[in-house]
Amino acid sequence: MHQTEPSDIQNLSARERILLTAHDLFYREGIRATGIDRVIAASGVTKVTFYRHFPSKNDLILAFLEYRHQRWMDWFTDALQRKGKGLKALVPALAEWFGAEDFRGCAFINSVGELGSTLPEVIAISQRHKQDMLAAITTLLPPSKQRDRDAQAIALAVDGAIIRAQFDQAPDAALQSLERILKSLQTSATQRTSAAKSTPH
Repeated sequence: MHQTEPSDIQNLSARERILLTAHDLFYREGIRATGIDRVIAASGVTKVTFYRHFPSKNDLILAFLEYRHQRWMDWFTDALQRKGKGLKALVPALAEWFGAEDFRGCAFINSVGELGSTLPEVIAISQRHKQDMLAAITTLLPPSKQRDRDAQAIALAVDGAIIRAQFDQAPDAALQSLERILKSLQTSATQRTSAAKSTPH
């Protein structure tokens, strides 16, 4: 997950330039702090062109979140595949993101905090994003009766680690705490499996 390079957007359509510019500004500086005029100037389009593609800032916000969702999920699923097998891949994958120079936490948690009370669609998109993240985490776990519950607990721990890394402006403590939680869950799962095997049928 890296910020868009200027060379990446030179040959894109006006809509794509606006969206990529807004993505980087909204994520880095916040949605409320980033005005439309700033996006227009940075993306190199006219006001007429901007409003042709995005009639309001709210339209741009929702497009930004949809784009961020797809971009983050593509990175997340790829990182999980690159970092190892099963649950062991989770912490190294997150370490890659947390260590990025442009890491500013979860765009969806940040956006709900900024706009959740005034733009309900932000909450809906963010809930869908977290459900997709949960689904990706679930695939890391072996089948069991507790699989869904364990995945939900892990997803909650991941969100906590994201916030901690953002507040600390350093990933180490967040990643170490997440590692401990994962090991505890794995130990519990192993004990449940052993107990089930030893129970007479």
